[in-house]
Amino acid sequence: MKITVLDGYGMNPGDLSWKELEGLGDVTIYPRTSPDEVVERSRDAEILLTNKVVIGRETIASLPKLRYVGVLATGYNVVDVNAAREHNVIVTNVPAYSTDSVVQMTLSHILNITGRVAHYARLNREGRWSESPDFCYWDTPLTELSGKTIGIVGLGNIGMKVAKIARCLGMDVFALTGKDSATLPEGIQKTTLDGLFGVSDILTLHCPLTEKTHNMINAETIGRMKHGAILINTGRGPLVDEQAVADALVSGQLGGYGADVMCSEPPSADNPLFSAPNSFITPHIAWATLEARQRLMDTAVSNVRMFIDGNPQNVVNV
Repeated sequence: MKITVLDGYGMNPGDLSWKELEGLGDVTIYPRTSPDEVVERSRDAEILLTNKVVIGRETIASLPKLRYVGVLATGYNVVDVNAAREHNVIVTNVPAYSTDSVVQMTLSHILNITGRVAHYARLNREGRWSESPDFCYWDTPLTELSGKTIGIVGLGNIGMKVAKIARCLGMDVFALTGKDSATLPEGIQKTTLDGLFGVSDILTLHCPLTEKTHNMINAETIGRMKHGAILINTGRGPLVDEQAVADALVSGQLGGYGADVMCSEPPSADNPLFSAPNSFITPHIAWATLEARQRLMDTAVSNVRMFIDGNPQNVVNV
């Protein structure tokens, strides 16, 4: 069985092992693959694994030997699943492997913005505390989370766990969700999107990217939020209009923005969020803890094994 990994570096820069995958067939691993290299590198493969390399309709039609595409992620929009189905190619993903890590990053952004840990650590390396006439100093607002309201857009695995931790921190939790109110855990109140804008001191995004949610956070909707509210995005970059967010940070309508995702990745160096005040951007690493990537590797290999055994799992194009 010929197996080709098109962009293995993202998941495994060298701290994990490909040994189990290599035991399943003739494996070729490329660290990265450019769009014009995809067809040539995939020509003999029956099994393709991809993280961010796009496998579109024309590519699938050009690969008559292809029988399986395994996406090394939860989102599978990089594959034309309809074209794959038409060519009898099975597509799988890896669900829920990064839940705990993304929740951790979400809370890291919230805690950094409200406590400004990175800011004070930097100032202290520059000698600010050593030069202080008092035993302590602060030059930013410091915010206690207990008693504040967090609004959560989307109550899937990640959103639900964020809600649970927020409750432990003493926060009031409101959510936009398709779940029935009667099924929600105690302490989570269901509301509308407008309801979230009206009550949230912190608004955090954990919903899929769809036509309906694209740019759901824009100049108009930001204007409906509490003045000085904090916005967190560890979901998908295009959930927000980045220029509108940057403008709101400059005006003070938003008190802070913490994001692990951007509309274009890697982003342009002149993206307005890099120069906006109180903007904190991490480079799409919420999923990338060693533990999460090991789960990703384990499930991806299991997906391949189950396909070879004739009992595919985590299929997304049935």
